[in-house]
Amino acid sequence: FISIVNILFLLVLGGLLFVWVDREIENKQIREARPLPTGLHRIVGKKSGELVERAHKLGISILITDGFRSVESQDEIYAQGRTKGGAVISYAKGGESYHNYGLAIDFALLNKDGSISYDLQRDTNRNGEADWFEVARIGKDLGFSWGGDWRGFKDYPHFEYTRGLSIRELQNGWRLEDKMDDTK
Repeated sequence: FISIVNILFLLVLGGLLFVWVDREIENKQIREARPLPTGLHRIVGKKSGELVERAHKLGISILITDGFRSVESQDEIYAQGRTKGGAVISYAKGGESYHNYGLAIDFALLNKDGSISYDLQRDTNRNGEADWFEVARIGKDLGFSWGGDWRGFKDYPHFEYTRGLSIRELQNGWRLEDKMDDTK
């Protein structure tokens, strides 16, 4: 004897299963229609240039040290400190980093001799504020999320421009253009 409650429960469960299967089929179709990007997104590239220019106007020279990364190169970085020597520098495997979708950049301070610095305290323009945090503020003004604001692992050289896209959405084929109408 099956009660009405059990029947309703099975109907709801069946409906949820149907929605989940339908969504998975849609995600598979999107993934197949949209391959992984092969370079830095043009908006991120433009904003990166603006970051360099605006920092320069404040007397701070910076260099974009990294942008787009292939899944393979991300796996190489992930291996550091695990299966390769050195310290762990990334917690993202290939396909799990915004760099793999052309939506992230890393920067460093540029010294006069052309070498780079990751000195968070340096104040080249002598305005009483560390250059690093001035650059972070500029990046955030440009719409980037800054890795120095993360709760856990702090990634001070890192900026992302995601417009709310999650890694899972990107893995499922969604792209920046799906989340914005100002991609010009």
